Order: sequence, then structure tokens, then C-alpha cells
Amino acid sequence: MKAETIRALWKRPRLSWISLSRLLLAAYILLALMAPLIAPQNPYDPLQIYAWEASSPPGTIGGAGYIYLLGTDGLGRDMASTILYGLRISLVVAVTSTAIAALIGVTAGVSAAYFGKWADSIIMRIVDLQLSLPTILVALIAIVTLGPGTDRIILAIIIVQWAVYARIVRGVALSEIGKPYLDATRLLRLPSMRTIFRHLLPNCIAPAITLIPIELGSAVALEATLSFLGLGVPIDKPSLGSTVASGFQYLFTGQYWISLFPGLALFGLIASINFVGEDTRRHLDPRNSSI
Repeated sequence: MKAETIRALWKRPRLSWISLSRLLLAAYILLALMAPLIAPQNPYDPLQIYAWEASSPPGTIGGAGYIYLLGTDGLGRDMASTILYGLRISLVVAVTSTAIAALIGVTAGVSAAYFGKWADSIIMRIVDLQLSLPTILVALIAIVTLGPGTDRIILAIIIVQWAVYARIVRGVALSEIGKPYLDATRLLRLPSMRTIFRHLLPNCIAPAITLIPIELGSAVALEATLSFLGLGVPIDKPSLGSTVASGFQYLFTGQYWISLFPGLALFGLIASINFVGEDTRRHLDPRNSSI
């Protein structure tokens, strides 16, 4: 009976994994927004950090009177507070970069399909060149060229992601070019920008919308990877990736909590975004309307 129940839940993802992922993602967003209100400590404020309490294990009672539920890191910062503030930075970087990349990519893809000829050739050659390279390589080249920093890592992720949107939207836009409503805009001699953004774009935007949640999870993972390598968010502005990186050197001394807890938070964030993104794609894809 138990085996049949497990199989039934596995076959009904919207009632199990997807529902859990939605709740988890909502909890992450709520915790990130309320971090200044619920975090026991501000990890940005040196006056609230006690260096002599660095690397304290979980459950240690701090000098300020509160309990370090998840311990402290190598700088004496409360791990729970660092994770809450790290969520804010990770989500801000991911949401900002993904939104701007989608805007640039969609505009480039629609423009390439509408204008064609040299515009299409130039834009798509750039897209082909970028997509032929590994994502992490493009990000590393961008961040090494731009330098580390929160604003630079946002720009690096934009450079990585925009080409995916451009390729997908261009393919959809090409199928719309010969339709009567676009022929009517040409007969009426409507401005190109009005035709693109008011008539063509609304009919091509659906694939980009389904791609945004998936790319959001990729942006979180990419930011964490670059920060772990020391090329992303500075160590004094803790994101989840930089927090994991700061505790890596302590693993061999038994201070596992410095990397373990932010690592679990990062894994849960990426997993919840990916599950919700996949569910969004399934619902918006007309081929899955019968599911």
C-alpha cells in the first residue's frame, strides 16, 4: 500500500514536488525581503560582529545574548544572518540580470527577424558565436574583463543569457513575418518600432516567458559559481556562493557548518526555482495542454 501511495504521488507532481517547490520558493523570497527585520545580526555592520566568536559551532550562545543557531563563520558573523542577507543578494543579482537579459534578447531576436538581411546576419552571427562557447567560459571572460563586483557580475550574466532569448524569439518571429497582420502594417506604413513592439512582439513572447524561470535558476547557480571562485560578489557582501567559498578552507578543520548550511540553502533555492520553472513551462506550452 505504501509503495502504491509513493508511486501515485510521484505521478502527480503538482500535488507533491511542485507544491512543495512553490512553498519553498515563496519562503525564500519572504525571508530575503524580511532579512533586516528577522536576522539576529547585520553581517554588513562591523559593530555587530565579534571577532573572538569566529567559527563558533551551531548552538553557541553569543556575547550579545542570542544563540548562534547555525554557528558563526571565520569572521565572526552569524551564519543564519549571513544566509538571510546572502539570499537577498543572490536573488537581486539573478532577477535583475535575467530580466535585463530577457529584454535585450527578445528585442534583438524580434529585430533580427523583422529587418532581416544584414541586421539578421550580424545579430545571429554574434548569437551563434556566443552559444558555441561554454557558458562558464563566457562568464569568466566577461568577469575577468569587467572586474569583480555586484554590478559587474550582473552585467556578466546578462552577456551570458541574452543570446538564448534572441535565438528562440527569432525563430518564432520568422514564422510570423509572412502573416496577413504584418502585411497590413506595411500597407498602412506604420513605423517599424510600433510594428515590432505592438504587433509582432506580443505574438512571439510566450517562449521567452517559459524560459525566464529556468534562466533565473541558471543565474543563481552562475553567480554562486563565480563567487565561489572569488570572481563574483565581494566577500564583504555575502551572497550564498561567496559564503560557501569562505567556509571551504575550514572544512578540513571540522568546521563544516560554515559551508554546509549556505550550501543547503543554495541547493534548495536553485531546486525550487527549477521545479517551479519546469511547471510553468509545462502549463504555458500548448503541446502539454492535455496534461
